[in-house]
Amino acid sequence: MIITTCGNSTNIARKVAKELKAKFSPLAIGAFPDGDLYLKYNTEVKGQTVVIIQSFQPHPDQSLFDSIFAAETARDLGAKKVILVAPYLAYMRQDKRFNPGECVSSKVMAKLINNSFDKLITVDPHIHRYKSLKDIFTIPTIKLTSNPLIGEYVRRHFKKEVIIGPDWESYQWAEDIAKHIHVHATVLKKTRFNSRHVSVQMIHPIDVRGMNAVIVDDIISTGHTIIEAAKDARRKGAKKIYAIGVHGLLVEGAAEKLKKQGIDVITTNCIEHPSNKIDVTPILVEALKKEK
Repeated sequence: MIITTCGNSTNIARKVAKELKAKFSPLAIGAFPDGDLYLKYNTEVKGQTVVIIQSFQPHPDQSLFDSIFAAETARDLGAKKVILVAPYLAYMRQDKRFNPGECVSSKVMAKLINNSFDKLITVDPHIHRYKSLKDIFTIPTIKLTSNPLIGEYVRRHFKKEVIIGPDWESYQWAEDIAKHIHVHATVLKKTRFNSRHVSVQMIHPIDVRGMNAVIVDDIISTGHTIIEAAKDARRKGAKKIYAIGVHGLLVEGAAEKLKKQGIDVITTNCIEHPSNKIDVTPILVEALKKEK
């Protein structure tokens, strides 16, 4: 087995290779003077299972493009099997045509991956209108969850906590984590006016006075949803506010905005960021053991 990466998940790839006692050989990626992609394997891959570990963030377009080129090159060089491990899989949120003429990008992304890879492993993909990854992927897929890792982190680091899902989509994460550590969970109803303006209201009211409010979401993007949820918790008397995100996109200065609001941000290392405190390597290693 060869573990490689296009650059976004180097730390995870190196750890996974070490745990599996597999060879770690990152790709050489550059560009020709005209901007065309240059990609090169630095080890023999013929007859090998090649595992490309690459989060599609930052630069989701380039990450997808690099991954496809890497997979096709591995096939051309005689690889026995090519597996994509995408701790963060981009393009999943556009799962329908909301307005006439729009691209349903999740289906386009899936088609490209289906054509180039033999298997996909990902962590907590944003599945909303799809029932499962099988709705768009024809290759075998494994959908891992970081919930036990997040639950264990909360159990070890917090006391008197309540878990809050900032909207219905995130409640599945909040409820599962709360059950894991035997604490209360609630969900907020989110009214979205546009991509940066939302309001929230607690659906199942619980007493948060004097409690540590832990807001859990699969994706923290601009941070606006988290900020509104934090304001609601503070109005109800929460002691301190934390935000835990599986995928910390943290765009448009979100980390700084959240910090100014007194919200401590914690993320998994699905996307590399200074806020990473929860390591998903163990679940990736377990998923890959059967491929050896």
